This record gives sequence, C-alpha cells and structure tokens, in this order.
Amino acid sequence: MDSRLTPEHEALRKTVASFAQDVVAPVIGDYYMRGEFPYPLVAQMAQMGLFGLPFPEEYGGMGGDYTALCVAIEELARVDSSLAITLEAGVSLGAMPIYRFGSDELKAEWLPKLTSGQMLGAFGLTEPGAGSDAGGTQTTAVLDGEEWVINGTKAFITNSGTDITGLITVTAVTGEHNGRKEISSILVPSGTPGLTVAAPYKKVGWDASDTHEVNLVDVRVPASNLVGERGRGYAQFLSILDEGRIAIAALATGLSQGCVDESVKYAHEREAFGRPIGANQGLQFQISDMAVRAHMSRLVWRDAAGRMERGEPFKQQAAIAKLYTSEAAMDNARAATQVHGGYGFMLEYPVGRFYRDAKILEIGEGTSEVQRMLIARDLGLPDA
Repeated sequence: MDSRLTPEHEALRKTVASFAQDVVAPVIGDYYMRGEFPYPLVAQMAQMGLFGLPFPEEYGGMGGDYTALCVAIEELARVDSSLAITLEAGVSLGAMPIYRFGSDELKAEWLPKLTSGQMLGAFGLTEPGAGSDAGGTQTTAVLDGEEWVINGTKAFITNSGTDITGLITVTAVTGEHNGRKEISSILVPSGTPGLTVAAPYKKVGWDASDTHEVNLVDVRVPASNLVGERGRGYAQFLSILDEGRIAIAALATGLSQGCVDESVKYAHEREAFGRPIGANQGLQFQISDMAVRAHMSRLVWRDAAGRMERGEPFKQQAAIAKLYTSEAAMDNARAATQVHGGYGFMLEYPVGRFYRDAKILEIGEGTSEVQRMLIARDLGLPDA
C-alpha cells in the first residue's frame, strides 16, 4: 500500500491547510465559545469547492474522489472539528445518499445546490430510542396517493437547522415484509409543513456546528422523493455509513495531529525551572507517542479510502479506521491537555476544544462497540 498523496491531493492539502491556519484559526475560538454557526467560514469553504470534492462535474462537483474529501477534512480538523464535521456531514450524509441512490430527477434538482455549498443537506437516521439499533426506527411513512405522509422524531441531526439547510433525508418504516420492518429513505425539503427543527442542543463539543432534534408531524412530500428503492433504506444507510466512517477517521486524524502541533509549539514556548518544558525527556516521550498515533491514524484511513476507490471490499478497514483513529484522538487530546497543564483546560486554547471535541468521535456514525462488532463479524467469529 502506498499511502503517499498524489500531486493533486497534496496541492489540495496545502490549500486547505493554509485556509485553516490563516483564516479559520484566528476566529474559530470565538464562534466556538458563543456556540455560533460560522456562516462566513462555511461560505469560503463553498467558494473553495470543498463541498463538491468527490462529485462529478455534471452535478457541479470538482470531479475528485473520496480521498480528496478526507484530505480536506483532516486539514480542517487540525484546527477545528466543528467546521470539519460540517463538511463531512454535508457531503457524506447530506449529498452522498442522493448521488448514490437518488433518481435522475432528484440528482438534477438537488445535487448542484449541495455540491456548490449553496445549500446544506442532513441525514435523519438516529431517533431518541434508536441509535446503534437503527433497525428500531419508529418513524413511519405511509403512501397516500402520490404523497408520503411522514410522522416521527429524529435526534442528533447535524446541519439540520442552519439558514442554508435545504433538505433532510429521513429513514422511515414504510411497511413490513415477512414480519420485518421495511425501511426506506425519503427526502424532505426544509420548510415543508409539519417539519419542525427544535432548538439547538447544548453540546459538550463541536460547539460551532449545528445539531438539532427534528420532528415530523403529518409531513407530506411527493412519492418521487423516495431516495433509492422502497425497502432498501436500511441497506443504503449501512453503505453510506461505511463510507462516512472513513471521513470521520480522517477528522479524528486531524484532531490527533492538531494535538501534536499544539503540544510541540507549547513545549518550545513554555518554560519551567529555567528551561523549556520540551527539554524534559518524559514530555518528549509523551509527545512522541502522540505523533505515532497521528501517523498510524493517517495510514489506516488512507488504506480504507484506497480500497474503496479501487472497488475492493473495505467494510472491515473502514471500521478499523473509525475505531483506531477515534480512540487515538481521545488519547492524544488527553495527553495534549496534560502537556498544557492548566492552560489545556481553557477554551481559549485549541487543545481545550480538542479535548471536548474528541469524545464524540467514539460515538457518532457508529460507536466503538459497533466497530468492534463489525470487525468481529467480518472475521467470521461466531454470532453473540
């Protein structure tokens, strides 16, 4: 496996890194502490074409690949995870289901707006009583003539309540087949009567990102808003989550690398007992271990992305990448906070935000326990 970036990917990496360091870093802390969505920064990301990276030009995309998206996500997350998850969710959860499974009409209507960043899309899978057990979906959709009538509640939905949110694709039970729930995916445009977005969550981290509960009461949308085949919604979102785990792994890698960057910088600047704290071998070892975790994280997500793009099986590698990188990010955030001492506990310092942002990486888009379950299943171990 060659983990090196192509010249095109490296040029993209440098461009996004410059944007993150020069434009995002000076202002994102203020957005974070106010819990405010950074519209000007998202608009600049749109102008850079980041929301269209893995989509073909016929739909307004940049004609790139999934690795390009992950490279951009990693570089953003080295500075801030809120912007990184806004991009990740907007692409892999908002636009990708339509691109992978939507009709030609849905693609033509929605993808150009999503790939341009003019509009954000969201994906409504999780419910108050159905997280890891996504098959426990309670939201229903009943076909009434030429319309779906949808009722239910979705929880923890990223990008669902911004001023530029244009749609939420929701999973819903559309019937039964051989005694099992038939789950389908249906596109619901923002502003549809009966669709209500609750107040923003008060989160532990990702405070400059947008996350809400979404309620649907007798929401009516055209029957043609079905995304993919009826009854294939469960299989579709499992496929989408496999891809998304690689992007989350790239985000976790960026956070891990950001912890290294900040710790190296602080180890040079901070003096104690008459010398820089970086001169202490114990601290050198600690930061070296952080660098190892960041490097290995980068290798596993690039391996998974490469397999996906070559058309090879990648489910196990995506789960490994998500599991390893998220736990490595948590370890690096903890270590970086320790290196910074009391300052690491302050939100004015990036590592304070990294520490708060790291935990959700072990939960969102499949918990660490779910990843272990998927890996065990792929290894052929007996069912529990």
